[in-house]
Formats: sequence, structure tokens, C-alpha cells
Amino acid sequence: MRSRPNYLAGFGSLLWLFLVGLPLYVMLIATFQSRTQYAANGPLAFPEEFTLDNYLNDLNEGFAQYFLNTVLVTAAVVGIVLLLIPPLAYAIVRNQGRTTGAVFRLFLLGLAIPSQAVIVPMFYVISEAGLYDNLIGVILPTAAFAMPVCALILTGVMRDITPDLYEAMTVDGASPLRTFFQLVLPLSKSGLSTVVVFSALQAWNGFLFPLVLTQSAENKVITMGLYDFQTEHGVDIPGMLAAVVLSMLPILLVYLFARRALVQGLMGVGGK
Repeated sequence: MRSRPNYLAGFGSLLWLFLVGLPLYVMLIATFQSRTQYAANGPLAFPEEFTLDNYLNDLNEGFAQYFLNTVLVTAAVVGIVLLLIPPLAYAIVRNQGRTTGAVFRLFLLGLAIPSQAVIVPMFYVISEAGLYDNLIGVILPTAAFAMPVCALILTGVMRDITPDLYEAMTVDGASPLRTFFQLVLPLSKSGLSTVVVFSALQAWNGFLFPLVLTQSAENKVITMGLYDFQTEHGVDIPGMLAAVVLSMLPILLVYLFARRALVQGLMGVGGK
């Protein structure tokens, strides 16, 4: 029996595609137009003449430095999270004592504390430590605020590893360190991918900490560099949108390659 076509679902899909595709079209088309042409023809008009000047100007006017700074911050944050969170999650899962549970719950209190609430004492601590207007002063608090969610994700993934596997490693004479590297980490790949993507997104899109904890142009990141396109005479929309496209490409590629593991890790089935 032939199934009848679902016209309502088809219409809904087309509507969703339109709603998603229109902003992308407006953004991409604007980047290939001059500022004068964009102002004359409007945001929906197809370019009369394509130009790459917006991208070249962005790279020549400091955006390349902002991009590099953002890459350094993101790589450092991801590195810190991957260095600290997997051993922490392993210790929490394998040690069922009250002390470990209390420490874990205390650690998760970070989920309830917004960064806006602690930005003033954070500014004071970073300044007293001599890290103001330094990328390290941005990296450390960004990593700290990403850790609670990453710990929650990774402990959920590691709890899916069956006790029989741990017992088999113990019978085989494996030490806790060997069990961690040969059993736990390989079976937690999806959770680790989720942690990498989440912490990378937090660092790449960070705005508050770079805004408050940096000042000089050489320490700006992408989110702060976008301010350069706004002047007292207006906003360079094509140039700004070209910068947005350049800034979103790396993190989009990371998401495209890790999206399946990201979904599995968030669902807590990484160890299955």
C-alpha cells in the first residue's frame, strides 16, 4: 500500500528552510558587496559585482590578530578542561564515598553562578595577580566556568561503563591509572568530543571576560574586534558580516565533524 504524501510536513520543512536560509543568504551576499553598493541596493539585492575586499580589509586591519588570539584562548581552554576534567570525572565515578559526592556537588554549584555575578571580584583577582590585559587572564576564568558542565557530562558518560569491565581490568591486574587510559578514555570518546565542542564554543564566543579583563588592541579577541566596524558615522555592515563569516567558520567545522558525538554525549549514552 502506497503511503500518502504528507503535504503539511513538506510545507513545514520548506518554511523552516526559508527561515534558516534567508538570514544566511543576507549575511553571505552582503560580504561580497561594497559598502556603497549595499547601502544603495539593500540587504536582499544580489550583488551587481562580486568583491572580496571586505575579507581582505578585515585581515589587513587587525582581524587576523584577533583571530589568532581567539584560537590561542580556545586551544588553551580546551587543553585545560581535557587535562583536569577526565581524571576528576573518573575519580567521582569510581569513588562512591560521601566526601567525593560532597566535593562533586560543591563543584556543580558553578552551574548556578552566572559569570556576570562574579565579574567584579574576578576583575580584582585578575588585576592583583598581574594578569589584567593578558590572554591568560581570559583563559583561566573561561576554563573555570566551562568545567562544571563538562564534569557533569563526562561523569554521566563514564557511569555508563558497566562494572563488569572494571572488574575484568582489575582481575587482569590493571592499576587504576592503566584502567583510566586503556578502558575509560577509549569508551568515553563521545563524552570527550562533547566536552571539546562545548568548551571550545564557550571560549570562542566569550565576550564578558575579554571585555572586562583586556584593554589593548593586541589582546583583543574576535568578539571584541567586531566593535571596530562601528564608528561615530555608522556601521560598516558588509565588513562586519565578513568578519562574522570568518569567525564562525572554524567552530562550524568543529561542530560538523563532532555533531554525532556531541548529541550522544549530551544524551548520556557515550559508553553504550
